[in-house]
Amino acid sequence: MTTQDTQPGAQPGTELSTDAPALAFPPGFVWGAATSAYQIEGATDSDGRGRSIWDTFVGEPGRVVNGDHADLAVDHYHRYRDDVALMAELGLTAYRFSVSWPRIMPEGSGRVNQAGLDFYRRLVDELLGRGIEPYLTLYHWDLPQVLEDAGGWPERDTAARFADFTTCVHEALGDRVRHWTTVNEPWCAAFVGYASGEHAPGRREPAAAVRAAHHLNLAHGLATQAIRARDPQARIGGSVNLYAVTPATGAPADLDAARRVDGLQNRFFLDALLKGSYPEDVVADLAGVTGFDFVRDGDMEVVSTPFDMLMVNYYSRYTVSGSAEGSSSASAAPTGAGSPWPGSEHVTFVRSGRPVTSMGWEIDEFGLYEVLQRVALGYPAIPLVVSENGAAFDDVVSGGVVDDRERVAYLYAHLRACHAAIAAGIPLRGYFAWSLMDNFEWAWGYGKRFGLVHVDYDTLRRTPKASARWYSRAIRRGGLRGPAE
Repeated sequence: MTTQDTQPGAQPGTELSTDAPALAFPPGFVWGAATSAYQIEGATDSDGRGRSIWDTFVGEPGRVVNGDHADLAVDHYHRYRDDVALMAELGLTAYRFSVSWPRIMPEGSGRVNQAGLDFYRRLVDELLGRGIEPYLTLYHWDLPQVLEDAGGWPERDTAARFADFTTCVHEALGDRVRHWTTVNEPWCAAFVGYASGEHAPGRREPAAAVRAAHHLNLAHGLATQAIRARDPQARIGGSVNLYAVTPATGAPADLDAARRVDGLQNRFFLDALLKGSYPEDVVADLAGVTGFDFVRDGDMEVVSTPFDMLMVNYYSRYTVSGSAEGSSSASAAPTGAGSPWPGSEHVTFVRSGRPVTSMGWEIDEFGLYEVLQRVALGYPAIPLVVSENGAAFDDVVSGGVVDDRERVAYLYAHLRACHAAIAAGIPLRGYFAWSLMDNFEWAWGYGKRFGLVHVDYDTLRRTPKASARWYSRAIRRGGLRGPAE
């Protein structure tokens, strides 16, 4: 295999003329796609479901673009059988989805809504019947509103309630679900939910956001222990959204900005989950925001309870500046939002000249290789899974077809990075494209499409895009030939 074939970011080489892949992935590599409950299910007032913080958030004027909401979303709650059939048609070997906490425990704890559990029983049975492995995520941001009313994630009790919820879900599904992810992207839940206020619950309280981050980490550890106590054979994952972080220049202020952002985005969670401690420099950065007296004796041992796979979500690279000259650069937060960087509000995010998605996120597949390598070399050995990776583009439907070549190129480049990581000895076990289908994209509403499958929001008709067909061919080949193959 040539250097060009194995280096992420390289231009595609000459592709094979046969159906065999030019870049073959190992046998057993997991090929999946991912969604989350609130973004696709709809049925927010059906069958005993309670209210979540997102139900409240979308009802507040100005929170979501165009005032969009997820009452219907893409109606996966009623169309799940057709959606699973579509997954099977595409050849997915695994499907990552989340369960709705308020659908299962409407009051956040205590009473269990069996109708909600029954929905997930049916979904899991449908997946298994089609030969698709369920990868279940327990928390993807839809906290029951009643728990937020009691203080939300800044309150320690929320982590205890999450452990109870975990036990409930495992009791119902543990006989059929082998792969479990605890908390999806705790950075977003803490700092975008409680510091910048861009996500539910929309609070702008930096000190509360830091407490929330710790309690989300604690919830991961408690959930891990709860599952392990019931099933020692379960495969448990912790989830982090990682970014490669680059200083805009070699100036000391920019180098410090990169250290700060890397610390709060990446190391705060990686060090906690895999080393059992918070980085000293990050704690120092946050000294003007909050003390760490909310971290009790024994907490970090719980947070770092051994688990089986690190779920890595990757979308882009950050290039950052800490100098006054960087103030004219684009901020990561939209106008009117607070900063999601407590203690480092002065840091700005600058363009590096790379192509961008319709989200304005720079496309940098080498960053995926970089973060995987960083975990493999800098932390205790653990299998890795790319649990989210994808891009939003301004898809156009023409003649019933969506020729999303930009997304095909994006997937191809990032899967090449995955292949290069495996070739370098990094223990990467699987890849989940984000997202299976277009859906409610949080505060962006329905204006940003990440899906492999196009959804007509008027009719809810599903149409596989060119990217879905390309990904399907890659799965069936067990590897890559080229972006046009």
